[in-house]
Amino acid sequence: MATTWKLDPTHSEVAFKVKHLVITTVTGYFRSFDGTVVTDGETDFTTGKVNFSIDTSSIDTNQSQRDEHLKSADFFNAGQYPQITFNSTSIDEKGSDEFLLQGDLTVGNVTKPVTFNVEFGGTVIDPYGNFKAGFEVSGKISRKEFGLTWSAVTEAGAVVVSDDVKIQASVQFVKQ
Repeated sequence: MATTWKLDPTHSEVAFKVKHLVITTVTGYFRSFDGTVVTDGETDFTTGKVNFSIDTSSIDTNQSQRDEHLKSADFFNAGQYPQITFNSTSIDEKGSDEFLLQGDLTVGNVTKPVTFNVEFGGTVIDPYGNFKAGFEVSGKISRKEFGLTWSAVTEAGAVVVSDDVKIQASVQFVKQ
């Protein structure tokens, strides 16, 4: 029997980290996102099919001018590509409560296979009677592989934005 789990956005977050000038890390968030997991049985998440979407215009780096640049055609082109999507292809157990989540990530008009590390935080019934499951998701992608190729170099030759982008998500799902 299939079980559907719906993302609880009020108890979840999606963040990314990217090196700036190679000396510091800038952290950003996406404030609007949605997702579902459909499992065979109630809690066998290795059978899960994950679908996740992010509203690109919800990017928030705590600096409005940078956010507008990231929404522009130099990066996400949020007007033309309003969503980043992820659709899983497999979930493999790699240890106790640890999994490899594989799937197709689409940014703009580029779709590539990616792998994320997932730590299962467990399940619990919240004070309102909702059955919830929690996960920590992490991984790294090359922004240039997804067509995010804008680049600049300082007068001293330092790269302004690194290619590697670390992705971190803390997500809760509610059994439907």
